[in-house]
Amino acid sequence: MIDINYELYKVFYHVASTLNFSEASKQLFISQSAVSQSIKTLERKLDQTLFIRNTKRVRLTPEGEILIRHIEPAMNLIQKGEAQLLDATSAGGQIRIGASDTICRYFLVPYLERFHRAFPGAHIKVVNQTSMKCTQLLQNGLVDLIVVNYPNSYLGTSSSTLRIKKFHDVFIAGEPFIDLKNETLSFSQLLHYPILMLDKNSTTNEFLHQVFQQHQLDLVPEIELTSNDLLIDLARIGLGIAFVPDYCIPDATKDLFVLKTKEKLPQRELAIAYNEHLPLSRAAMEFLSYFQENPS
Repeated sequence: MIDINYELYKVFYHVASTLNFSEASKQLFISQSAVSQSIKTLERKLDQTLFIRNTKRVRLTPEGEILIRHIEPAMNLIQKGEAQLLDATSAGGQIRIGASDTICRYFLVPYLERFHRAFPGAHIKVVNQTSMKCTQLLQNGLVDLIVVNYPNSYLGTSSSTLRIKKFHDVFIAGEPFIDLKNETLSFSQLLHYPILMLDKNSTTNEFLHQVFQQHQLDLVPEIELTSNDLLIDLARIGLGIAFVPDYCIPDATKDLFVLKTKEKLPQRELAIAYNEHLPLSRAAMEFLSYFQENPS
């Protein structure tokens, strides 16, 4: 492979497009002699004559025709990429965020709204996945930032993490279990009831199983789903006792109540993370700054 500076091909493109060394020099903002010298250097490196020059006009040789057919689309792609990048920068850039449905709906929406108001031209891409899968997206460079449950055993050592919200998980039930409303149940007593929870591909599932194992209890859920909203709906109609984060329980709900437990569930947090080995876009840095202002 011949090592040729991109600038030589750029000069060649302008001369081939105009068939005029003087015009090419004006477009490139360099002297005509510099244009001529660049073409001579390129011809020497390729060991080919690219232009036929005479006092009246300049034209491409057959070898020059072959080269321009490849250089022209490449130059167009570069110019298009530069234009898109400039447009994105002036409009606010692009940001790719990974988060679960629950985190998006009950936590991220106000921050996304704030960012959109500040940068209405920015492109926002939200990828809905579980906290586990979001860590894979981050490691593979498919998203800029992720907002996930913490602790998260899947966050790699290359991830920089900022804890941004504390929360508690709770057991909730509907009217069919109203007799439990004033009771305080142990974890072992809870096992006598149908437990509804997120599926095995979630950090929440992993968390609750670990808590029960620490009390030498084997948790076998009745239903495992991918949506906390659906768990809440099923608890409301009495299919079981749902295990959900407290921040996604509807306010002032009358047909659901939180069960009291003898054992305390450990507090968890939401965290925003990014891959420290990959550069953050200006848009991603701006979004990240919202959480550095006043983490809760």
